Amino acid sequence: MPRADARTRGAARSTGLAFGVLLTAVAAVSVNLRPGASSVGPVLEELRTGLGMSAAVAGAMTGLPGLVFGLVGAVSVAFARKVGMTAGITIGLAAAALGLLLRVTTGDVPLFLLLTVVGLAGMAVGNVLVPAWIKAHGHTVALMTVYGTGLVVGATLSSMLTAPVSEAAGSWRAGLGMWGVLAVVALPLWGWLTLHERRSPTEHQVSGDAAPSGRIVHSPTAVALTVLFGVQSMHAYVQFGWLPQVYRDAGISASHAGALQALLSSVGIVGALVLPTVIARGRGLRAMAVSFGVMLALGYTGLLVAPATAPWAWALMLGYSGLAFPTAIALIAARTRHPSVTAQLSGFVQPVGYALAAVGPFLVGLAHEATGDWTLVLVLLALTSVPLTVAGVRVARPTYVDDEI
Repeated sequence: MPRADARTRGAARSTGLAFGVLLTAVAAVSVNLRPGASSVGPVLEELRTGLGMSAAVAGAMTGLPGLVFGLVGAVSVAFARKVGMTAGITIGLAAAALGLLLRVTTGDVPLFLLLTVVGLAGMAVGNVLVPAWIKAHGHTVALMTVYGTGLVVGATLSSMLTAPVSEAAGSWRAGLGMWGVLAVVALPLWGWLTLHERRSPTEHQVSGDAAPSGRIVHSPTAVALTVLFGVQSMHAYVQFGWLPQVYRDAGISASHAGALQALLSSVGIVGALVLPTVIARGRGLRAMAVSFGVMLALGYTGLLVAPATAPWAWALMLGYSGLAFPTAIALIAARTRHPSVTAQLSGFVQPVGYALAAVGPFLVGLAHEATGDWTLVLVLLALTSVPLTVAGVRVARPTYVDDEI
């Protein structure tokens, strides 16, 4: 491990970038990697009405983040080898801004979906490349803390603000479009970084290394981390797309439902701030993994039995179980030594995990439409606490993927 630390510290020095610049860059990109997906849920009903979108298409749309993150994430490492890691992230940000800004200008359902895919594809590139970019630039624990926190903050703000802004503006287009503007704000810094690092050795240290093709799947840690990431991502995107509707069907207003989703997401902010440090110390991870599964089951049970009685309690429970997500994100860097292995692990865990997650929101939409209520959906979601717990206990072991492949 000391050798890896020295290597990443040396990489950070070779770029000539100050720690404050690295911190700002990671914060700027991370807050933009979730709003394009999580902002739709609070205004899904208004969006469907405004575009004349069927329930089946809406269900498919809520599954798009996982599907696009999986498919595009699978080719992101190869893309970075061609253009460079920093340039890849910058191009991803540009695509996110373009897709999110343009989709709110159309009244055509197919075009709206196509532009949504463009925006999500840009975010997918960042999902995979940013952890490896961080590993290559050093300060891993600090930057992964900022990264994980930024992901949660972006999801929380989009859940909390989209509905109120839409109501104030009189249109769901304003609520969704502002997240494209946020992506535009991050572009100048990342454009500058691309120019600055074009000749940097770090730029090619990860993206130029030959990946050990087909070997990452032989790592039990990588497989377990993929299951943990996939199951939790499925819940995240089911919650992004459908949780506000579960609350609204229980008689709760749109703004209140959006606030409850934001409460759920905000729990992850505290977790994202502390989990990279907890994981680096390596204590209590197994018990924490078990607690994620327990709270997941209890949260969905509460939504099933009394959704409007104590809605904040179920949001808090599900929010706590959602700490499995920043845990998995932090483990991508913590369970690897060399930046190239970090890139390979990120390029395996996230695409496969998101592909698994893509199925969940779509099936939720179909099951809800077929049964007319949320009972079957909530029971099945509660049962997924079992694989989440098993995978979490496995990745709690202090092993390195580098040693397993």
